[in-house]
Amino acid sequence: MNAEIIYKYFPHLSDEQLTQFAALGELYRDWNAKINVISRKDIDHVYEHHVLHSLAIAKIINFRPGTNILDFGTGGGFPGVPLSILFPECKFKLIDGTGKKIRVAQEVCDAIGLKNCSPTHLRGEDEKDKYDFIVSRAVMPLPDLVKLMRKNISKTQQNSLPNGVICLKGGNLQNELQPFHKIVETTDISQFFSEEWFKEKYVIYLPL
Repeated sequence: MNAEIIYKYFPHLSDEQLTQFAALGELYRDWNAKINVISRKDIDHVYEHHVLHSLAIAKIINFRPGTNILDFGTGGGFPGVPLSILFPECKFKLIDGTGKKIRVAQEVCDAIGLKNCSPTHLRGEDEKDKYDFIVSRAVMPLPDLVKLMRKNISKTQQNSLPNGVICLKGGNLQNELQPFHKIVETTDISQFFSEEWFKEKYVIYLPL
């Protein structure tokens, strides 16, 4: 599957964004052959399962210019790289404890000229800066993530949603979300994207 699936759901992209998204498939295929950041059987679905999935976050919030976002446990750059392309006036820092995965994210950013994205080899507990939002993709259970990253949420608000954590998750999340049931918001991704794969996949937003 190619980048057409991105243009289907995000039709108002600039020429530069179109070029950047179009380049991702081949870049990830090449780098994945050297450093495994996407499962071998999944690499043919990189646009649907990784790029578009990452962009589901943009269906619940349109980050304002100047927003500072941390992608925690980014792996090879998801959701941070696709979001950085979509929001060129926002700043993204992508962290992961595995150096070779961060290398892939950095090489992809360099290849497409992505200037607002900083992949960094760093563990969450060692991150000291403050951010408007922390995004992640199924890195760890939400209570553990909140415990680790609450310290990094800025008190200064500049978006339509209050600062907090936005996660991409799937399956039965009832137990995991129970501690936050009064404030957590769960959005079914299949209401945005019609592909079968998005059934039982969710964007989880937790204001902090």
